[in-house]
Amino acid sequence: MTNIHPTAIIEPGAQLGVEVEIGAYSVIRQGVRIGDRTRIMPHVHLDGETTIGCDCVIFPFASIGTQTQDLKYKGGRTFVEIGDRTTLREYVTVNAGTEEGEVTRVGAGCLLMAYVHVAHKCQVGNGVIISNGTQMAGHVQVEDQAVISGLVAIHQFTRIGRLAMVGGMSRVTQDVPPFMLAEGTPLTIHGINRVGLERRGVPPETQADLKKAFRLLYREGLSTRQALDRIRAELPAKAEVEHLIRFIETSERGIVK
Repeated sequence: MTNIHPTAIIEPGAQLGVEVEIGAYSVIRQGVRIGDRTRIMPHVHLDGETTIGCDCVIFPFASIGTQTQDLKYKGGRTFVEIGDRTTLREYVTVNAGTEEGEVTRVGAGCLLMAYVHVAHKCQVGNGVIISNGTQMAGHVQVEDQAVISGLVAIHQFTRIGRLAMVGGMSRVTQDVPPFMLAEGTPLTIHGINRVGLERRGVPPETQADLKKAFRLLYREGLSTRQALDRIRAELPAKAEVEHLIRFIETSERGIVK
């Protein structure tokens, strides 16, 4: 059965699934939809056209679905979507989009630690871990299974690739390629994310191919175009290698060098 604390405010029009728990003094506004078995702890604020998936946990003082901080916002329906089995820790903020119909999205199975900010129209994939105090500007894209350490500042429109890891207190102003380990200010690529790849079961031979790709991109003195040409010519066309190539070729801000 759904368990709602008597001090919580649930506005008419909010939709709650089965076995949902709403803690003391939480506010659930009229456009919010909460999936089955999700736990909303005390003092949480859910606003706007926000959809929370099943089996999520939202800790005290999180604020999800509030209006964008983008001064270009002129009104209209904008959205937030949080995937299943995602945990949002204390003081996490997730803002809605700016333009009519825009969605800010956090995927399934994610962990956003305390004081993380996700701005308008950010797209966070599945299985992503974002550590305490990381701040994301608008339109940032984080691909599946990436790990972002604490106190990282991420510039608008930048991308962080699949299974990449960004070290703590870094400043991200260009795209971080998939499977790479980035750290520092200015941000530098230090190698492949070997530990993350091993934990996700990526075979050793694929890791070796990604390490060769890293060397061509960052150790041979080649331009990005030359490095990609050699990666295509010298490495097998595995899914991970092809994903790395596509990511770099579609970069608008350029990759971290």
